[in-house]
Amino acid sequence: MLNIIWLALILLSVIIGAVHGTLPLVVAAVTDSAKNAVMLAIGLIGIMAFWLGLMQIAEDAGLVKLLSRLLSPILHFLFPEVPKDHPAIGAMTLNIASNMLGLNNAATPFGLRAMAELEKLNPLPGTATHAMCMFVAINTSSVQLIPATAIALLASGGDPHPTSIIVPTLIATACSTAVGIISAKVFSKVKWFTPHP
Repeated sequence: MLNIIWLALILLSVIIGAVHGTLPLVVAAVTDSAKNAVMLAIGLIGIMAFWLGLMQIAEDAGLVKLLSRLLSPILHFLFPEVPKDHPAIGAMTLNIASNMLGLNNAATPFGLRAMAELEKLNPLPGTATHAMCMFVAINTSSVQLIPATAIALLASGGDPHPTSIIVPTLIATACSTAVGIISAKVFSKVKWFTPHP
């Protein structure tokens, strides 16, 4: 579906450019945007390598496992329908801890495994359970202790203090996570959102 949307946008811009006689401007804008994207990506390589290396050191030092142990009681409260010793809890804990530390690449496999494990508990396979919705809300809003990507973008843009984003990001993501959790809890109580066999 996304490919169709992109194709429609490209065709629409070419058609409108041709109708209005601004096709050379459209081509120039595409070329400039492509050049800017490459320059941004090259500028991000160094800073992303630094932060990802730092996060890998934190993971190797056991910081992810420590966060996992700290998050475990909270997850048992948020997911009462998931048994405490179920593999889904472990995968969700590692996913959330990895996201908090900015290890998005490490978090993805844990998130996929968590959803697969939650599907095993699903009485209606193929229909999202309340636990799945809660996990998606938490994973999407994701409290960020170290926003490595934002720091990298600011540094590559020439910001003299790229780490000044840490506290505002922590506050914003804490608020978004709280809203996500509250929304998931509220909607789980609404009968219309409760799946029936």
